Amino acid sequence: MSFSLALVGRPNVGKSTLFNRLVGKRLALVDDQPGVTRDLREGAARLGPLRFTVIDTAGLEEATDDSLQGRMRALTERAVDMADICLFMVDARAGVTAADQGFADILRKRAAHVVLVANKAEGRAGEDGLLEAYSLGLGEPIAISSEHGEGMVELLDALAPLAEQFEAVREEAVTDVVVSDDDDDEDAPDKPIQIAIMGRPNAGKSTLVNKIIGEDRLLTGPEAGITRDSIAVTTRWEGQEVRIFDTAGIRKKARVQEKLEKLSVADGLRAVKFAEVVVLLLDVQIPFEQQDLRLADLAEREGRAVVVAVNKWDLEGDKADKLKELREAFGRLLPQLRGAPMVMVSALTGKGLDRLHQAIVSAHEVWNTRVTTAKLNAWLKGEVQAHPPPAPGGRRLKLRYMTQVKTRPPSFVVFCSIPEALPEAYKRFLVGGLRRDFNMPGVPIRLFIRGGDNPYADKKVTRIQKFRKNAPRREG
Repeated sequence: MSFSLALVGRPNVGKSTLFNRLVGKRLALVDDQPGVTRDLREGAARLGPLRFTVIDTAGLEEATDDSLQGRMRALTERAVDMADICLFMVDARAGVTAADQGFADILRKRAAHVVLVANKAEGRAGEDGLLEAYSLGLGEPIAISSEHGEGMVELLDALAPLAEQFEAVREEAVTDVVVSDDDDDEDAPDKPIQIAIMGRPNAGKSTLVNKIIGEDRLLTGPEAGITRDSIAVTTRWEGQEVRIFDTAGIRKKARVQEKLEKLSVADGLRAVKFAEVVVLLLDVQIPFEQQDLRLADLAEREGRAVVVAVNKWDLEGDKADKLKELREAFGRLLPQLRGAPMVMVSALTGKGLDRLHQAIVSAHEVWNTRVTTAKLNAWLKGEVQAHPPPAPGGRRLKLRYMTQVKTRPPSFVVFCSIPEALPEAYKRFLVGGLRRDFNMPGVPIRLFIRGGDNPYADKKVTRIQKFRKNAPRREG
């Protein structure tokens, strides 16, 4: 990416709508209610020939204290300092407000490059607001409509000269780097592990992500439900490239009434489908609530590797008895995840994060496990000899062949003489044996039973057809 572009402005001026248009995907939540965006969201943007990083920010509020609005403003000001270019957006239909004037003063002091745009300028309704924007003293405003895509050519013309400056600086910096001939391709970074952090509201998900990346990248605080949409952060953790999705806290479905919260929950559930490892974050003071169990079951049904992390461990007094209690509850309430790692952490102090990283890497490796067909069939033969399948109705079941058809999660097919007659209990027995003997604890395993072909089926039909063909026809 040649440069970074931060979208800043008052709440509800259309920043997230423009963000989605520039990245070409509906990544940011958009709603008529102001203040939907709270965290910084980055995306790979494209505008004509330009390729850059776009940053969606929270609406600039006038609060400067330690309230939620004040913390949102501080996070936005941090994005202003980080970005190469600030795209200051005003609402052309609402006109320039006193807040816009104040934020323009801030940008003049803190931002090196500011591009002023008047959004919602389609039609004649925004003409007055567009003219008022000249009073901000940030140059000629560009009339755009982020919802309808109008004004994108003019925006490209304004960004192109700045992009050339940053590209020239980047090329100059590259020429100063000495590339060694001893570089080895083996040192190239691996594909990042996709991790989704899930849990109930106020479990400490954003605090955990901030501690992992080593900076206050995500908005945190004592209020429950601060995070509203899934924020993806790429970083190196203990030398491993990871991409972490911080999701909104998910409450019971019956309690989710507001439209915005429904959008947040849907966004969080969608993040699970992109993830490879799901970290279920529990609160040590109220662990294994009904909603925690539902989230664990969701991750298992989606076929994701699961790591259970118990947060706020630093607040626990009698750690030995609490650990024993948690392990007993884990085995009793989550039998489908038996063997999955459970790690005690403190997102506030960072204690236990090294063990959490090891558990995630180990679960990811198991999730990618592949077993050879020869080993599987030798194992299947031994299991059947030691514990033959039942014979319902006196019919003997033969398990002829077994193979692994895919990984992520490990999926196997067993060919059986009468597949519909094989009991579910025996399937669970085989899955448990696979976990035990091939060291796949806690990872979802898919086992499919298929029927083998009957080698005499075609011959039997042929004999019947031949008999009918040669049989004398009855007359009358």
